[in-house]
Amino acid sequence: MRSENIKWHDGDIGRKEREALFKQKGVCLWFTGLSGSGKSTLARSVEKALYELGCFSYVLDGDNIRHGLNGDLGFSNEDRKENIRRIGEVSKLFVDAGLVTLTAFISPFRADRKAVRDMLDPKQFIEIYVNCPLDICEQRDVKGLYTKARKNEILEFTGISSPYEAPETPEIRVNTGEKTLEESTKIILDYLKNNHIIETK
Repeated sequence: MRSENIKWHDGDIGRKEREALFKQKGVCLWFTGLSGSGKSTLARSVEKALYELGCFSYVLDGDNIRHGLNGDLGFSNEDRKENIRRIGEVSKLFVDAGLVTLTAFISPFRADRKAVRDMLDPKQFIEIYVNCPLDICEQRDVKGLYTKARKNEILEFTGISSPYEAPETPEIRVNTGEKTLEESTKIILDYLKNNHIIETK
């Protein structure tokens, strides 16, 4: 059921004022890729680098979100869509707060990622395709999820029994099968600096 009798309340302090205070732009860095591609590891590395530069940022991680906010959702296509919708709404609030918001979700469907992009203003949604060959993702699989998926012990597993729709025109593309973590982190930081999202200090 939809909420009724509600109204959006603007505060006395807006995003532009917070961005001026933080000396950065509020944006959403949307890391997408297969399980094991390195999304969370890369997002955490970028977060650390931003912290060292004096920037304000926060990582929304797929597993962590499912411990609380999205703990009621499974992995059907419908639940995955709702999972991404909720994260999009949270990201929108964080961007409005002036934060560099990093999200690490498989988010396998283009339509769902586009729906989040459409929630934000132009240039606030930065899609980062963490590209990694499936065989390397499987080699990195410390949880044994791919093994279980190939044994049909996990159904609708992205990349095995459920499709992954790779971004066609992402703002940033990082091949973590070839690049080191340091090299991948630098690619993203260079983008943020060159597009005046963060200040070079």
